[in-house]
Amino acid sequence: MPDGTDDSALSATEELALARLALDEGDLHHAAGHLAGALARAPTLPEVHETLARLAATDGGGLDLFPINHHTFVGAVVARAHLLATAGRPAEGLDLLAVATVYAPGAQWAGVPWVTAPELAERLPPEHIARVLMQVCAALPDPVPRVGRAALIPYLTLARNAATVHPEHGLLLGAASALARRLGEVELAVRWASRGVRAQPSKMGEVWLGYAYRSSGRTRDGLAALGRAVELDPDDLAIYADIAGTLAEIGRLDEALEWAERALARDPSFDCAVHTAHRVRHLRDGNLAHLVALADFVRDHPDDSHEHGDLAQCCRSRPWLGQLTPAGGALVDALRQAVADDDNGLGGTVSLAAPAPPSAVVTALANAPGLRMVVDAVPEPDPREPRRASARRLWHYAGQIPTPALPAPSPTAVERVGQIAHPAWAHPPAAYDAAVGLAGLDVADLLGLLVHPPAAPANAVGRLLAAHDPSVWVRGVQVWACLGLLHHRTDEPWEGSTRRRVLLDLIWGVEDWVTEAALFALVTAAWVDPEVRPDVARVVGERLADAAAVARTRPVPIIASLAHLTLATPELDPGTAALAGELLDTYSPRLPRPRNPLRRLWQRLTRPRNP
Repeated sequence: MPDGTDDSALSATEELALARLALDEGDLHHAAGHLAGALARAPTLPEVHETLARLAATDGGGLDLFPINHHTFVGAVVARAHLLATAGRPAEGLDLLAVATVYAPGAQWAGVPWVTAPELAERLPPEHIARVLMQVCAALPDPVPRVGRAALIPYLTLARNAATVHPEHGLLLGAASALARRLGEVELAVRWASRGVRAQPSKMGEVWLGYAYRSSGRTRDGLAALGRAVELDPDDLAIYADIAGTLAEIGRLDEALEWAERALARDPSFDCAVHTAHRVRHLRDGNLAHLVALADFVRDHPDDSHEHGDLAQCCRSRPWLGQLTPAGGALVDALRQAVADDDNGLGGTVSLAAPAPPSAVVTALANAPGLRMVVDAVPEPDPREPRRASARRLWHYAGQIPTPALPAPSPTAVERVGQIAHPAWAHPPAAYDAAVGLAGLDVADLLGLLVHPPAAPANAVGRLLAAHDPSVWVRGVQVWACLGLLHHRTDEPWEGSTRRRVLLDLIWGVEDWVTEAALFALVTAAWVDPEVRPDVARVVGERLADAAAVARTRPVPIIASLAHLTLATPELDPGTAALAGELLDTYSPRLPRPRNPLRRLWQRLTRPRNP
């Protein structure tokens, strides 16, 4: 179903006016097109339905004006559904409304009297209503966010009416329970599913009851119902995975793993059990290898039966696995305070024990121009110099103030990174996939983004960061620019590739936020390509060892973040992992208190986004 028509810019009122004009002139085809457009924009507007009724009164009832094919506009589908109901064929009409709801669940397609009237439930077979409810449920999250529930209430009303007419129909009651659960009516879901199981015991009935109990907080009862479902059908391995997931949620990890492994013993490639088993193993021992193995399974099995969230759940809010780390240091703390106070001058003086990372300096001066930095000393080794002489220079220094050593990126690069950059991602492979939008940029553009990061966009995320922590946006741009480098000339073998060489240059440059971004890109490469893992693990180990050695003589502001990156690296050797743990124990900043504004900011930024 395409999103619009040829007149997609018209409002519902304009479409309706054109439809009436065409209808008055006897031009039924143009009237139908404009009515479809009006319905797509205002599916419950009474005047639209009145005009549709006029069209239905013409010869043939108007059905021929809204044919169904492979590219039918959604408004035409809905119009045909209403005309079918008017023509005495409500079952077919309801089927089409369900199709529209699956396509766009947030629209009020079913919010019309003929759907919510008790008579519809009396006229349709209960099996048909159950199938429609299951079709709608399959397209919905569980639970549906509150903001999206109003459009689905007509289906719940239909379910209530049908449950009244058919109080002993197990399939109908189970499907009604599934819908009620998704719409937050969990106690109603329990009642309906319980009635269904009593009336007609079945595997699916017990599954619906188990889900309803689980949503209502009665986990023990839910597990019992799912256990009965297994007894009724021992070959349905999805139920094993559901039991394992439920047990994991309440911390019974050993039992959860037993259920997952029972399913794997029957089918080692069963996707639900594989995902659950890897997640539970990681929850038990914290070993990153389980998550990497899960990522490998996802890559090797792109045609899984449905999408799973186990990997994203394990990576969510974890440093570099699901989000970048907040920058630390006195200068960034002063920047946050300055923008939070918004004292017009955005000024003050901050004393630094050593030169701050150049990206931090540039970000602070751009967002708080009144800030004055006082550097106590320049310790050795000089933090303004690359860690390896061969590394690419991104900055020139005039005393303590860095300036970009590279030209600014093109407007195209600025536009693309602005559409993609975000401080959180589902997991490293998902970040890699999302960065494919930067694949067409050349290296000069991507490097230019590192030292000339564009301003945050004028959207909710951009405004939030500008008001609390502008450094997060800059760090995000740098991360995504480096991920873009991973997509540069992917036909080149890794060892001698341009992407590897450029990233290594960045990693061994001046200690900066760019160092972290480039190292994350390397770590991401190891997640998506098993063949590069030994090389990446070696580079990560060398970079961490260098930072640890420097930290014995002077501060290394990025050392805690480098340690987090190290622990996110596949196939890391035990010695390097131990060093990363020691460095985190020594240098990791204390977590902010729950009421700290920075903590609240990160909770909002890293909140899972709806697909």
